[in-house]
Parts: sequence; structure tokens; C-alpha cells
Amino acid sequence: MKLSPRALGLSAAVVTVLIWSSFIVVARASAAHNLLPLDIGFLRIIGAGCVLLPWGWWLMRSQRQSGERVGSLMGLSPLPLRITALAGLFGSMLYAMLAYSGFFYAPAAHASVLMPGSLPLWTTLLMWLFLREQIGVHRAIGLGFILVGDVLVGGASLLKAFEGGDVWIGDLFFVCASICWAAYSVTVRRFGLDAAKATMAITAFALVSFVPLYTSLVLLGILPSHFSQASWTEILLQVSFQGVGSVAISGISFTQMIRSYGPVKSTMLTAVVPGLSALGAAILLGEPISWNLMIGLALVTCGILFGVRQAMVKT
Repeated sequence: MKLSPRALGLSAAVVTVLIWSSFIVVARASAAHNLLPLDIGFLRIIGAGCVLLPWGWWLMRSQRQSGERVGSLMGLSPLPLRITALAGLFGSMLYAMLAYSGFFYAPAAHASVLMPGSLPLWTTLLMWLFLREQIGVHRAIGLGFILVGDVLVGGASLLKAFEGGDVWIGDLFFVCASICWAAYSVTVRRFGLDAAKATMAITAFALVSFVPLYTSLVLLGILPSHFSQASWTEILLQVSFQGVGSVAISGISFTQMIRSYGPVKSTMLTAVVPGLSALGAAILLGEPISWNLMIGLALVTCGILFGVRQAMVKT
């Protein structure tokens, strides 16, 4: 049974929201265990590669058999090298390293506001800067709410830095991770990338660039690693959830959202992610929700809902 474009887009949105909300809680919980941020990033790529790269190789078999040159990176990526490198840099390597590093300093609720919550802001700005998409009045108002909410959350932790706190470091990582994912979203839109192929390409790029470099630096003793201290259960959890779930499944579903709704509407459709992940962190991890975080969360959610409502009305 083939889904209609509307049903396909809606299904992709539901899957993306569920995995993104779980990703924030699981990643924060992982920070309390043995593995370091780059260890988790390494397992994320390995897990995704085990699923996506054989699939991509199979998809391109007919072109190879006919002698046609397909993809790049020795046939691991189904996309040209330039697009593979551009999408892979922002959508895989930088995003993962920044996001996982942030969870070692700041709570999950901060990630909820500053990563998926601020994504519409950065996506809109990049769309305006590189694709010259106009920013309407209603969207500008919604983005204003998001900006105030971000400042309320990140600014509070920044002030605590003068008292010796380091939560602001995590907040900065989260903001930079959100900008990287926004850049990936715009890249997908700019080149009209297929959902599965784009996710395969960014995984292939990370596999041939980050994995060998990271492995070499660890073996040479230049970078620390806690693989020896982690249990097989912890390692397999990261491979399956961070790799298969967060990359393979949600990567394809999010890219399909962009094809169905466009970058700005797609990032605004994730309005429920900040609230769901913050609530999950409070219930499952026992994280407190302060007054400024509650107000910031409300402002970000309202801004996203306001912007997507106006976009849907125009559509």
C-alpha cells in the first residue's frame, strides 16, 4: 500500500517527534554513564552504517552492473562527493559531536529548548541568507518568541558562569548543534535530496572521515576513550538507539518531512519536542524545571506553534 503525500509527510512527522524527544532523554542519561561524547558519536556512526550502507549498496546495484558511475566515496554514498561532504559535515559529524558534548554539561531540558526549540530560528535565517526566502510578519513574530525563550534559558546559565557554573558551555554546544542541523536542512532543500539517500550519504561521509581519524587518535593516546570501562549492554544500546534509531530511522523521516513541508514548516512541526523531552527528563531523570526554563519552554513552543499555524493557513 502506497501512502499519499499528505499521509507520508504526517507519518514522517510523528516518527521524527517521538525519536527526537527520546533522543534528548537517552543522550542525557548516557552522560551519567561511562562513555565519552566522541565514544557515543563513534557508536552512532557504526550503528547507522551497519544498516544504511548495505542498503545503499543494494540500491545502486543495477547502475553498477550497467557500468554507470554512481555516487561517491568508493560507492558508499549514493550522492555526488560535494553534496555528500556538505550534508555530512553538518548533518552528521559536527551535529553529533556538539550535541553529545552538550549533554555532559547541561540538563536535557536546556537541550529541549536550545536544539529542537531554536531550530526554526536558525533554519529561517539560513533560508533567508542562502535561498533568499522571505520572512513574513507572522513568522517573524513567532521567531521573536523563540529568541526570547532561548535567551531566557541560555542567558540564565550564562550568568551563573560568573559564579563558577559550567552549564553555559553545554548551552553553547546545543545552540551550535542546532545551527548545524539547520544547515543540513537547508542543504536538503537546496538540492532536493531524497530522504533515504541523504541519510546514507551523511553516514558514509562520517564513516570514511570521522571513524578512521577518531580510531587513530585513540590508539595513539591523543584522545581519551572509555570503551574499556563500558559494558556491552551500554555499547549495544548506543549502537541501536543512537545509530539505528536516531540516524537511520529519524534521519530518513526528518528528511522526508523537509520534502513534504519544506525546511521551515518541518522544523516548526517539531513544536511538541521541547515539551515532551523536558517532561520526560523531569519524570525519568528527576531533573528540576525552574521558572525561567518553564517560561522559556512556553515561549519557544508558542513561537513555533504561531509560526507553523500561519504557514499552514497560507498553504
